[in-house]
Amino acid sequence: MVLSDKVASFLGRASYIRKMFEEGDRLRKIHGADKVFDFTIGNPSVEPPEKFRQELKNLALNPMPGMHRYMSNAGYPETRSAVADVLAEQSGLPVEAKHVVMTVGAGGGLNVILKTILNPADEVIVLSPYFVEYGFYADNHGGVLKAVPTTDAYLPDLAAIAAAMNPQTRAIIINSPNNPTGVVYSAEVLAALGKLVEEKSKELGRPIFVLSDEPYAKIVYDGVQVPPVFKYITNAILVTSHSKDLALPGERIGYIAVNPKLDGADTLVEGLVFCNRTLGFVNAPALMQRLVAGLQRESVDIAEYREKRDVLYNHLTSLGFKMVKPQGAFYLFCQSPLPDDLEFTKKAVSHNILVVPGSGFGTPGFFRLAYCIDMDIIQKSLPAWTALAEELGMK
Repeated sequence: MVLSDKVASFLGRASYIRKMFEEGDRLRKIHGADKVFDFTIGNPSVEPPEKFRQELKNLALNPMPGMHRYMSNAGYPETRSAVADVLAEQSGLPVEAKHVVMTVGAGGGLNVILKTILNPADEVIVLSPYFVEYGFYADNHGGVLKAVPTTDAYLPDLAAIAAAMNPQTRAIIINSPNNPTGVVYSAEVLAALGKLVEEKSKELGRPIFVLSDEPYAKIVYDGVQVPPVFKYITNAILVTSHSKDLALPGERIGYIAVNPKLDGADTLVEGLVFCNRTLGFVNAPALMQRLVAGLQRESVDIAEYREKRDVLYNHLTSLGFKMVKPQGAFYLFCQSPLPDDLEFTKKAVSHNILVVPGSGFGTPGFFRLAYCIDMDIIQKSLPAWTALAEELGMK
């Protein structure tokens, strides 16, 4: 067999998101792109901000000598400083360039963190529903994923988290605004989690880290604010990318930042830089580092996403679909009208609607749809949603 036993087993339960995305390609060839309603993947249809295009043009017309060469494995000092300045401003803490490591997206950043902190069989707690790749990332570095259910409002259940902690616990991954639910964790929630982690770290005699995965931090609605995690959790390591806020998913540019109050922060950063190199990333893309340095306060047009959310949310809830209204990100996480979410997904495909079953996020009985697609496709999908609801006896 050409594959390792482990990879062969992983392929059997690989990402439902990619499977459904590939199904969309098949249907588009049959029916045409305008008749297939693909809500599977968080691949923004919006374009990057105008300032990004200006910076890109300026850099292309005025290249810097040596701008394509190696730099420090942690990234360009000026880019790290630009990131640190914004984080210090948000948190009120002395975040400096030395606390930041530029990475190949948030996925690359999470792998770097887990490589740095995990010993074999260490446990990583995730809060379900969760991004399924977290499990594969933890396994990459000898870790074991431990899923803990959230509350009915998709918020951390502190009692359940405390019960799941043991001497093998090394980290908790949180994701706010959340994929797939769109829920944002409040300052009170973060403070309570920070207190629990501090108490458990002392009790167990080893630091437990909170890895805050924040690629959607600038995509929030209705006046909601994303609290700065460093302000509330001392053992926090922030990881993010500009895939969503600047609509640059294909450029693979992100960063890790370590709370300056974390005990041993400098040593931890040394480990992160070492692992960034030895995992083969070497450094984040040089050109993108140059460009995002001046874009740390920019984002795509959030109003466009809010309009799409409202159109879909209002239509689906009018048909009887049940969900929590998202506060951020660009997903709806809906209760499946059929007990078997995989069966519901098949029913939706018969109407050329592609969604991702909740089983792909560790939460059977639900489904996710991404509304970061063209408004024209969303509008054209509404009759198909109505027909699907009628077939299931919902309307």
